[in-house]
Amino acid sequence: MAAAYDNYDYPMYWKSREYEHASEIMIIKKFLSKVNRFNNLIDIGAGYGRLVPAYYYRSKKIVLSDPSSKLLSIARKKYNNSKKISYIHSSLENLKIYRNSFDMVLMVRVLHHIKDLDVAFGVINKILLKNGYLILEFPNKNHLIEIIRQFFEGDFTYPITIWPIDRSSPKSIKKKSLPFINYHPDQVMQKLQDHGFEIVEIKSVSNIRSSLLKRMFPTKLLLDIENNLQNIFSFLKIGPSIFILTRKRG
Repeated sequence: MAAAYDNYDYPMYWKSREYEHASEIMIIKKFLSKVNRFNNLIDIGAGYGRLVPAYYYRSKKIVLSDPSSKLLSIARKKYNNSKKISYIHSSLENLKIYRNSFDMVLMVRVLHHIKDLDVAFGVINKILLKNGYLILEFPNKNHLIEIIRQFFEGDFTYPITIWPIDRSSPKSIKKKSLPFINYHPDQVMQKLQDHGFEIVEIKSVSNIRSSLLKRMFPTKLLLDIENNLQNIFSFLKIGPSIFILTRKRG
């Protein structure tokens, strides 16, 4: 059965998003610098291997997993000469057979397609070794622009309402395609703790994501600002994208 991303040009999506891509590479490297050692990393929802440069130098063995055979095929061609990268064509749910196989899990730009956090974090707990790490990303329901928008629409309780919001387009809902869910950071952190994880660090990422600013200023300048805002905005958790470094309790 074809996966949703088999019919979508995902590499093209990133052609105009150099700032967002570099912001994510930046925070992954920051998180990895806080982890002493790991040997086996799995990138869940790795797609065409966009984030491989962020962690390639750190792990002895790497698995790229994705439900899209098309994207994995692109990744295979791109990293064909690497002996330490292998590939698993699988959905997240089916990865549970790889019990206690990895000491580092990366899952970026995946959680917004998942409606059941309990299932997702249950699977990740199973495949992680004790004291293994998870780097998780998700779109923030509670980002600053949305808080301001809801305030002017009269919803003054929006920041403290933890329930997620499905931002799927009417067309995608009608076609029963992948959902697009924005989660509240407090809900995600609570679910992680419920499934045996402890929060190591949380960061706000892509904090100046704006088409206008990307046209006005060079990417390097935006990334210099981003580097500082990742710390400043993280305390409030109000950036558009949230990254969490968490560890499975031993």
